[in-house]
Amino acid sequence: MSKMQRIRALLAAHGKGARRRLLLFGVVVLAGAVPAAPMFAFGLLDRWWDDLTGRTPAQSNEARLKPLLGGTAAAAPPAPAAAPSVAQAPAAPAIPVVRPKVQAVSDMLEITGNAAAVNDVKLIARVTGFLEQINFEDGAMVRKGDLLFTIQQDQYKAQLQQALAQLQLQQAALVYAKTEVVRYIALLKRDAATQIDVDHWNFEQKSAEANILSAQAQVAIAQLNLGYTEVRAPFDGLMGKHLVDIGNVVGGNGQQEALADITQLDPIYVVANISTQQAQQIRANLDQRRLTLAELHRIPVEAALSGETGFPHRGTVEYVAPAIDPATGTLLVRGILPNPTHALLPGVFVTVRLPMGRTTQSALLVPDRALQEDQGGRYVLVVGTDDLVQQRYVQTGALVGDLRVVTGGLNANDRIVVGELWRASPGTKVTPQLTEIGP
Repeated sequence: MSKMQRIRALLAAHGKGARRRLLLFGVVVLAGAVPAAPMFAFGLLDRWWDDLTGRTPAQSNEARLKPLLGGTAAAAPPAPAAAPSVAQAPAAPAIPVVRPKVQAVSDMLEITGNAAAVNDVKLIARVTGFLEQINFEDGAMVRKGDLLFTIQQDQYKAQLQQALAQLQLQQAALVYAKTEVVRYIALLKRDAATQIDVDHWNFEQKSAEANILSAQAQVAIAQLNLGYTEVRAPFDGLMGKHLVDIGNVVGGNGQQEALADITQLDPIYVVANISTQQAQQIRANLDQRRLTLAELHRIPVEAALSGETGFPHRGTVEYVAPAIDPATGTLLVRGILPNPTHALLPGVFVTVRLPMGRTTQSALLVPDRALQEDQGGRYVLVVGTDDLVQQRYVQTGALVGDLRVVTGGLNANDRIVVGELWRASPGTKVTPQLTEIGP
């Protein structure tokens, strides 16, 4: 079929509307009556061809003309095929891991104890008098020798003056007696005095010397009593509240009422009781040998308050009871620790750690922060040889600094997850980044 025959067939099939549009198209294209005629013509052609063939506008104008022109229009190059959409697999997250640290570790015993003051003193008035001054604030820290209370001093100053006067009197009597002894010895040589007179003044001289000693003692007592009117801090410590107000008579008639309490906080004791079985285990580790006092004072003791990480308070053992208490079946152990910040207060409960006298040479230690816990117990996350995260339950021992001794469930070549724990769930593939455990 010729080109014109094909066009006539299409026009006949679609009626007069199609013929009018084709006529307008031809006029525009061939006559060039409208500026930008090709663009305008192809727009008309789009609408006409859609009506005529029912094709979609996605086809090119050349493709639409091809049925009319008999395949003479230049074929449009095929559109490049869209690359298939492939979901990119997420990269394995980088996770820091460490290998367990191998070192010698002493077996430790952790027990509950409490802190106790090295010195806790009730301040008592040692002389009678009115309380005149309170020279501290309740709850204040004081230094050794600080003036705390002042008791009425007038009478004690007068007593001191009286004692000094008696001392001077006896000193004068001694000088006079010595002079008389010399005089009567000279008179005796000239037969102007008797031996009785000489003996008398020798006696007076010795009596004056004795009276001087007595007077000196009275002066010392008067000075002590005057000194007792000032109550001073016996050591550096924390004051309690004052228990007697100004104006009250204190120290009278053997009265032992305390003026205030003072407590020493640095250093401080930690006291704990170990069971008979624990005590026997320690003695067995020491081959039943009893330590000397010097060796005992070199044994380290550590303590921690509730909520503290590790055992930041360190000292040495100060005392071990010589026998088991039959009432409780325990052995008392007391350590002494520096307490410069007063973090430990008397009576507070602490966890005390003591060495058991035995050392494990090749213990495995992991950072304590790597340990987690669920109903099955404590566990760590381990990266296997296939870089997949595994959950591994372990048995743990003592805490050494920031490291926890692992007594079972790990070997020295395991890679332990120590960071990004929220990204390292069991079964996840990760990129392990090996780091070193600090010293």
